[in-house]
Amino acid sequence: MRLVHSGKVRELYLDESRDPAQLLLVASDRLSIYDVVLPTPVPDKGAILTALSLYWFERTGDLVPNHVIGTDDIPAGFAGRAVRCRPLEMLPVECIARGYLTGLGLKEYQRTGAVSGVTLPAGLVEGSKLPEPIFTPTTKAPVGEHDEFMTFDDVVAQLGADTATRLRDLTLEVYRRGAESAAEGGIIVADTKLEFGRDTSGEIVLGDEVLTPDSSRFWPADSYEPGRVQFSFDKQYVRDWSAGLDWDRTAPGPEVPDEVVKVVHDRYAEVYRRITGTAWTSPTA
Repeated sequence: MRLVHSGKVRELYLDESRDPAQLLLVASDRLSIYDVVLPTPVPDKGAILTALSLYWFERTGDLVPNHVIGTDDIPAGFAGRAVRCRPLEMLPVECIARGYLTGLGLKEYQRTGAVSGVTLPAGLVEGSKLPEPIFTPTTKAPVGEHDEFMTFDDVVAQLGADTATRLRDLTLEVYRRGAESAAEGGIIVADTKLEFGRDTSGEIVLGDEVLTPDSSRFWPADSYEPGRVQFSFDKQYVRDWSAGLDWDRTAPGPEVPDEVVKVVHDRYAEVYRRITGTAWTSPTA
């Protein structure tokens, strides 16, 4: 196994013993906020992200092909946290679907009345449900740098009209499928980020992770109320905790207290249970 890429949360290894060569995508327990990796890991985080992604890859496979080969013959040190994948040429756009207004999307709306060039109705507030989900792509910044909003026309200019349209349509289709399914467990999917690449035939393929607490905002439907910050089953809790620190959101990130780590673990495990209908069991238990 040869390490070929290390991201904020995941590592990518190339297994050249296979023909054709395969990639091993390993999810760590690292936690990142505002594109900064924090020094404190969250136990089981990588395993929960992997299990949820596999759950969603299976349930969106009829919408878009994905990079998953399987989970057989995983090295012991990566057990429960790794997936064998086919290599992709990743596209340089973070594909985000928003069904609700919050986070940086809300700030952009308050500043311009639009998000990624999509004009929205006046009078929306924190947590407002949008008239329909919107595609709000961003740049894909290197580790330590921040993604920036792009318009659909920016994506067209970079990748061409056909590819831009395909990315927008697939992003919204996957979001709608995920939101409808998660609603059965009482979860609102406020927004989600997807990444796509091309396989050797040039086909657009869904990669990385899908509808996890790292890539999405999950809210409990029974306490949803627009006009205030929502309870969140994702890493928004850590963002909120960090807001009270004297930290400028650049590296190095702050150490995370044990009590905050426990809350993050428990919320990730709970959203896994609500979405899949199965209680989380640690692979190291």
